[in-house]
Amino acid sequence: MIPGWLDLSAVVVGAFAGVLVGKKYSLDLVGFIAMCLICALGGGLLRDAIMQTGSVYALESPLAIPLCVLTALIGFLFPSTIQRFPNLYEWVDMMSVALYVVAGTDKAITAGLHMSAIVLMGVITGVGGGMLRDVFMGEVPHVFRPSNFYALCAVAGSLAYFVCISVINADQTVSTVISIAVVLLLRRLSLRLDLVTPANVDLEPAVVSTGKRAVRKVRNVARNDDSEE
Repeated sequence: MIPGWLDLSAVVVGAFAGVLVGKKYSLDLVGFIAMCLICALGGGLLRDAIMQTGSVYALESPLAIPLCVLTALIGFLFPSTIQRFPNLYEWVDMMSVALYVVAGTDKAITAGLHMSAIVLMGVITGVGGGMLRDVFMGEVPHVFRPSNFYALCAVAGSLAYFVCISVINADQTVSTVISIAVVLLLRRLSLRLDLVTPANVDLEPAVVSTGKRAVRKVRNVARNDDSEE
């Protein structure tokens, strides 16, 4: 199991992402608290509800909910500090995804799930809070839209943690650092190079055209063989 301080670090970072959402949409104090709870604990709640093994972290931890509320209060009462850092949301969101990917993947490994389920739980934990955030704010979840490797970064980070822990038996701290680094590096690389996941893909015309060309070539070869005979 990952140490408790890492789980709490993920909660604080996720809650801070909720503060930034509350500031962006000019929410009241209730809205700030709700966004902090959703961003910080939403992914874990989805994971625990799906896995149905062990305890629900948000309810078991005596500090998770109070830390979310405290972060919301600080963000609501002292918003001017946030405005000084225009790129803060991007970095906080990336770090939140990275930390929760590790937490979710580790819990799934501990539960003895198979690899595909482990990666799925890691991804859901990483992006689940953001999905619920977008739904509550009346938007199509960011993870479903063309974006700069949002969910793909979570997949890569979960796979990296799984391989480090279950395949090469690396130290947990090293595995955590590698997983977080993979998520942050891929996300930053996709943003820097403007790599966006595709949408509205239709391969039918290309496949049909290729098939027709192949059929014509076969017919031409058959005709040449017949003429030579």
